[in-house]
Amino acid sequence: MPRRDLALPLAPVTDTLRAMFGTLDLPGLAPGLVVTDETGWSPATTLVDGTRLPDFLRAAARRWGGTPHACAALAWKSYSYWTALPVVLGWASARRVPLLDPADVLIHFEDRHQLLTMGLRRSTAVAVLPGDPLALSGLPEVRVVADEAELLRVLRASLLDAHLAPMIAAIQAEVRVGARTLLGSVASGIAHGILRATDVLPGSSVRSIATLLDALDLADLVEIVPNAAGEPTVQRRTCCLAFTLPRPKICQGCCVRSS
Repeated sequence: MPRRDLALPLAPVTDTLRAMFGTLDLPGLAPGLVVTDETGWSPATTLVDGTRLPDFLRAAARRWGGTPHACAALAWKSYSYWTALPVVLGWASARRVPLLDPADVLIHFEDRHQLLTMGLRRSTAVAVLPGDPLALSGLPEVRVVADEAELLRVLRASLLDAHLAPMIAAIQAEVRVGARTLLGSVASGIAHGILRATDVLPGSSVRSIATLLDALDLADLVEIVPNAAGEPTVQRRTCCLAFTLPRPKICQGCCVRSS
């Protein structure tokens, strides 16, 4: 009888996270990624529709003490990184893509050490290619797509079109901050996530970054450049606004530092 949880479909994601960080107890993510008890958690739809977005932005203001638009930009940088990471790692490691519809992403603000923690519902769908063993598993969570091109289209539709883009619109209804600034953090987070996992992912990390960013129409927001040792690094073309904080921070690859 097939298993009804996500342990098998998401194994490439959790295995890669463990290899990257040495643990699955990570700041920003539910332990093991899947939320087994939803008590105290809310779906990300409450951010997208604006219901809990003011709570999120107030938490960011308390954490960083900067201007409203700078705190919103930094809150978004954190949220979009942790939300995109399972998708990015699933695609890059095994061409298995968790489909992060906002209703299937759970959030809470209970950890005082973190701005926000996110996790996935057990019912979260995973898109796979026909040759993946899961394609014949019979699991209701598994969605089989025709080919690589459709997998990237599905990735974009769930991550960007249905989740991150509507949340950007909700943030802009609360705070004056540009979409390009916010999308720059999405592009940077994807690139950083892939590069951090270079040693445990198959294929070329630079090529994987280019493929994902092209699929999301975000390729113009970052550049992959070699550092002094010749290793690829991320150079942003937009700023996350961390340099405007009361305790200014210039991030690695910041366009302010490079200008």
